[in-house]
Amino acid sequence: MIWERIQALFSGEDEVEAVFKEGWKELLVENLPLYSILPDELKVRLHDRIAKFIRSTRFEACNGLELTEGMILTVAAQACMLILNREGEPYPELNTVYLYPTTFSSVQKRQNAYGIVTEGEVHRLGESWSHGTVVLAWDSVEQGARNIHDARNVTFHEFAHQLDHEDGQTDGAPGLGSRAAYQSWARVFSANYEDFREQLEQGKRTLIDPYGATEPAEFFAVVTETFFEKPKQLSEKRPDLYGELEKFYGVDPKEWF
Repeated sequence: MIWERIQALFSGEDEVEAVFKEGWKELLVENLPLYSILPDELKVRLHDRIAKFIRSTRFEACNGLELTEGMILTVAAQACMLILNREGEPYPELNTVYLYPTTFSSVQKRQNAYGIVTEGEVHRLGESWSHGTVVLAWDSVEQGARNIHDARNVTFHEFAHQLDHEDGQTDGAPGLGSRAAYQSWARVFSANYEDFREQLEQGKRTLIDPYGATEPAEFFAVVTETFFEKPKQLSEKRPDLYGELEKFYGVDPKEWF
């Protein structure tokens, strides 16, 4: 399998830069323009994160998709953009990434106010499961990677959910390390979430995708997309929210553009 061959390259004692092929760097330049604008030291850091990610995360192709090096590296690079300055294993609870060629279907359960549960088939671009799985549609991954100015990136979105769940709940508050950090996050996040929903109710256009109004967990995932792809606009319109995301992710993307 292609994933196993790449994984084997990173399993030895050699330095990551020694085995990270020039062709892979060229592939990232082509598939992920955000890679091209990273400072050189962060590119080296990203290579290391990608290596660790591929060592620990299995890739599986579904519905006839033929997995390629480009697919694996494009997904891994975007997932690792979110953890560039994070120590330790990337996404320690993650086991498998499933790639579909295009939009896939899943069964969704809904419970109404009377407690009645209904099931229906929904079409998805991506899913993040709490038990170590991310599912992605490759065509959406590819499109989101290549357009770095629209704040629409399904890979960022689903891996933000993975980070959100690491403290045991997918609730819009990822693991932050201290009580003071949680208090600051809760204050800023709640205020911005409520203001964002009010703007939508008033029919105003918003920088952040309206899907973020679904629930706090989706707001966190959507503002993550905005943070990495429209950082200047987000820092101008919601500076306190941008500041919390900058502290959490440990990077300042507006310096890259």
